[in-house]
Amino acid sequence: MRRIASTFAAACVVAGTAVAGALPAAAASHHAGAPAASYYLSLGDSLAQGVQPNFQGVSVETQQGYPDQLYTALHLDNPTLQLVKLGCPGETTTTMIKGGICTYPKGSQLRQAAAFLAAHRGHVQLVTIDIGANDVDNCVALKVFSKVVKCVEKALPRAVRNLATIMGRLRAAGGKSLPIIGMSYYDPFLADWLSGKSGQQFATLSLDLAELVRTDLDAVYAKAGAPVADVFTTFRTSDIKHFVTVPLLGRVPVDVALICSYTWMCAAPPVGPNIHANVLGYGVIATTFLDTYLGIGLSDGPLRH
Repeated sequence: MRRIASTFAAACVVAGTAVAGALPAAAASHHAGAPAASYYLSLGDSLAQGVQPNFQGVSVETQQGYPDQLYTALHLDNPTLQLVKLGCPGETTTTMIKGGICTYPKGSQLRQAAAFLAAHRGHVQLVTIDIGANDVDNCVALKVFSKVVKCVEKALPRAVRNLATIMGRLRAAGGKSLPIIGMSYYDPFLADWLSGKSGQQFATLSLDLAELVRTDLDAVYAKAGAPVADVFTTFRTSDIKHFVTVPLLGRVPVDVALICSYTWMCAAPPVGPNIHANVLGYGVIATTFLDTYLGIGLSDGPLRH
């Protein structure tokens, strides 16, 4: 997977196949006996539902997202494991708490998740969550960087407060030993680099905001005792100084090459630009979660803090 993570656009199809095989292989190498838990609960926004654009450019839910690929790996060690996906495309931290976008019997994704965790307490092998991107992504549409910064400075503190509430309720419902892994985001707006000088300036500046979002959300996860799948680093988001030559793109920074390889941001219309990961990108995200899961010993027993 480390080699796959350095592959660029020309090798997407081949690497995507390798990802599909690498995930189960990674899990198979870590036998600790079938855990008693029987559920993997996926929470969050559109990434938690594997959303991708179809041929008409419409974003649709798929069975190729990171929860699906991660589940394939986890199921190898635990044949009784079941995947439950509650993610909601377009979900913000506010709507996750209050509802309003997707329909849930309990009224909101958080209330639905809390009810599920309470009902299956002691039988949840893993919870993954990615939330917060939609709180700030709309700011980028302003394009003028000073306006974007002002918007993010207003939206991010609210997202941080909401995420703390979300994590607190999940912990209360599932118990202190509930294994939860959060996620740091990649920066899809690096693709602006391809649009010329002004786009390159915007892409470079977007890194500061992406790092700010990462730092603030990671701090909430840490306080809640939840490790973070560092997708920000896996996508080499900050590597804008090293250049590579990629077919169809030319000579571009490594992080731009990877955002084009792992997402639909650089796809031609009507499919792109689209901020969601492609199958390869979701595989890389799933592997990042799997590495975090295996690295801190979650499959060997309760979450250790």
